[in-house]
Amino acid sequence: MESRASVRLRVVLSHLGRPSAGLLVAHPTAETAYPANFHTQQFQMEFERICREEVKPPGIMIMRDVSIAKSEFVPDETVVSKVQDFQEDEELFRYCTLPEIVKYVECFTGPNIMAMHTMLINKPPDTGKKTSRHPLHQDLHYFPFRPSDSIVCAWTAMEHTDRNNGCLVVIPGTHKGPLKPHAYPQWEGGVNLMYHGIQDYEEDNKRVHLVMEKGDTVFFHPLLIHGSGENKTQGFRKAISCHYAGANCHYISVKGTSQEIIEKEVVELADKLYGIEKGAVQFQDVWSFRARLVKGERINL
Repeated sequence: MESRASVRLRVVLSHLGRPSAGLLVAHPTAETAYPANFHTQQFQMEFERICREEVKPPGIMIMRDVSIAKSEFVPDETVVSKVQDFQEDEELFRYCTLPEIVKYVECFTGPNIMAMHTMLINKPPDTGKKTSRHPLHQDLHYFPFRPSDSIVCAWTAMEHTDRNNGCLVVIPGTHKGPLKPHAYPQWEGGVNLMYHGIQDYEEDNKRVHLVMEKGDTVFFHPLLIHGSGENKTQGFRKAISCHYAGANCHYISVKGTSQEIIEKEVVELADKLYGIEKGAVQFQDVWSFRARLVKGERINL
């Protein structure tokens, strides 16, 4: 009998309509009919409009680095480190529907695809406090839905990324392990909101730094341990990403698990941002609000 892994590989190769190849880590979308440079330029322009408050998409969250004092905040991209939950911004959400992205996503999610979490990251030059780092973590820590094998992240570089400006770093093979406990790291310079990190990873695990060109895209499992280093340059390192899930995934309760800490933080933030009566919104409700159909039929999520 054919193994599950070989069946999945055959389906993937058949779906992509290309001959057998080695393991792919990143896909250069710049070779598609619509050059990646065009896409990323359009996304950057929309990001700048959001930062200047020229457009205010419903539900979007605008974040700044913890090292930037509130008194220094002005509506400008130089003080915004990330915008997330852009599912109601039609220009940025176009990223989630790009055929050159979705054809790979479908290999993991199946034909009914939901966009569950969206981000445009604007990693700032580090102030010397190393707050531009993102601790090693697993994305599944944030998600109250399963199964994990039907979830995948697409992460696209909007410019050249390497160790100097804080590229992604991954620990290969960790997607085969369990979800580990997360908490805020005890960093002297401070930690950004919801930047939880793994507490018990092995220091001697071999890390791989992903050097990427503008338009390159990497797809990874929600259990993969990954993070990013500090931005040692004077420029901003931009990337855009979406976490997708098969629409037949289901919500779970995280009560009594290591995910309770993020549940509490997310629900409290939702209450504060949207002025909702305390206790009226559940963790699942927040994710249901964020979710948007990309392709096929919306089933459970």
